Amino acid sequence: MKTPPTDHLPDDISALKQQLLAQHKLLEEKNNQLKNNEQLINQKQSRIQFLEEQIILFKQRQFGKSSEKSDQQAELFDEAECEADASAPDTAELIEAESLTSEPSDDAPKPVKKTSGRKPLPAELPRVRIEYDLSSADKICGCGCAKKHIGEDTSEQLDIIPAVVQVLVHARQKYVCEACESSVQIVALPPQPIPKSNASPGLLAHIAVAKYQDGLPLYRMEAIFKRLGIHLPRNTLANWMMKSSELLQPMYNLLNDQLLESGYIHMDETRVQVLKEPDKTAESLSYMWVRKTGDREHPIILFDYASSRRADVAASLLGDYQGYLQTDDYSGYHRIGQQKGIVALGCMAHARRKFIEAQKVSPSIKGKVSKADMAVTMIKGLYAIEATIKDQSAEQKYQIRQEKSQPQLNKLRAWLDKALQQTLPKGKTGEALAYLDKNWEKLTVYLTDGRLNIDNNPVENAIRPFAIGRKNWLFSDSQRGAKASAMMYSLIETAKANDLEPYTYLRTVFTQLPLCETVEDVEKLLPESMKAAVI
Repeated sequence: MKTPPTDHLPDDISALKQQLLAQHKLLEEKNNQLKNNEQLINQKQSRIQFLEEQIILFKQRQFGKSSEKSDQQAELFDEAECEADASAPDTAELIEAESLTSEPSDDAPKPVKKTSGRKPLPAELPRVRIEYDLSSADKICGCGCAKKHIGEDTSEQLDIIPAVVQVLVHARQKYVCEACESSVQIVALPPQPIPKSNASPGLLAHIAVAKYQDGLPLYRMEAIFKRLGIHLPRNTLANWMMKSSELLQPMYNLLNDQLLESGYIHMDETRVQVLKEPDKTAESLSYMWVRKTGDREHPIILFDYASSRRADVAASLLGDYQGYLQTDDYSGYHRIGQQKGIVALGCMAHARRKFIEAQKVSPSIKGKVSKADMAVTMIKGLYAIEATIKDQSAEQKYQIRQEKSQPQLNKLRAWLDKALQQTLPKGKTGEALAYLDKNWEKLTVYLTDGRLNIDNNPVENAIRPFAIGRKNWLFSDSQRGAKASAMMYSLIETAKANDLEPYTYLRTVFTQLPLCETVEDVEKLLPESMKAAVI
């Protein structure tokens, strides 16, 4: 190796030291610059990965299936992956959860066997008999004898007659004494849901169910009435709905009191657009807050409109509530969950959803299963246990969860601790792991009480009719209209949860509520009371 020239080096030792120090300093600066460049490259790569994941998710949401069912064969764990991750549960243990069966008690209801084929038409529907008979000539046999009638074959068709529109004429008789010519006396008209209006209780119930249950916008109803030769402008229909909702306020107040005394509430919120809102543009969003009792025996579902999503809105809706509160991880609920007397529950469905998103952006490579697949499969095992005990008592649920769910959660926790150390925090998988870790305590509270749910799906399912209707009517014109919608959705969804047909229920309410004089009279019209009366 050729020796480098030394002519440029000084002979003075002090100068030589200074030159050496300068070169050392220059080398350090270059090393630092290389490190900075490396960090910058890593940051850019992480940013590129994040953007690529967002693009994949956007395409999936725009063009893919909305179902959360995974197409990945997560149960077929790769041997190498299992060896590398000793804390991951065995496949057999996970699959076993899907076939768990508890010992049935004598009081446990027997499962109803599903039958295939066409279901019979409801027996309570009126029947119109149409008879078909042989002609007189066909009733004579070829041998000359008369044929004997031995029975009949029947088949049924479902028929429908379009809505019957009629006018109720309230004829009040008038009397006067001809002898003394006293004042005319006339019987008073019974209180009506909307005084001095030509809308009957049946018409108001029909409009409310069409709009809030079936998602039919008022302008379409206006067109339908026009085809029937009836002039009912959408402004009139909207005004009727707002006045009807004001009539329902006492019922809402009673339902709200019962909900806050229930001890277990699901809570969520969804967006709504209100055009004419003070100090806000028409494009800005407001929110519909939804609360539901966790007790399946006494279901109450209440909608409340608010102009914002702030935490103080949730606090005002809950007031002095004490008990379990199940929500998603929205920060607006955090402060409430920390209050004395409130036990916060998380939503396992949201945790699973995070891993499903990670599956979509990081699908499993053949021969190796991703961490997202593992998490989804382990959570699937927990849901399989819940499926087997959904119809059992709270005490039975508690016992089975202690025996079956607790060990599954212990395995999931052990796997999570190791996966957190092996996965970068950025990226969908890292986010899903962090979400599960952050909410672990709230996600496992359901083990402590058999009345509790594993997720917040009951209230999310209650929101679905509102979300479907929103796709049709798009927005509310005013705050008053949004509040009316909240009131109508509350009564209709609570009636449905109590197995009441919405139109029949609202027609009864609009007929009898104006006649109520005491709180007890109003309580008799609440959905649960009406259900008990029907039974």
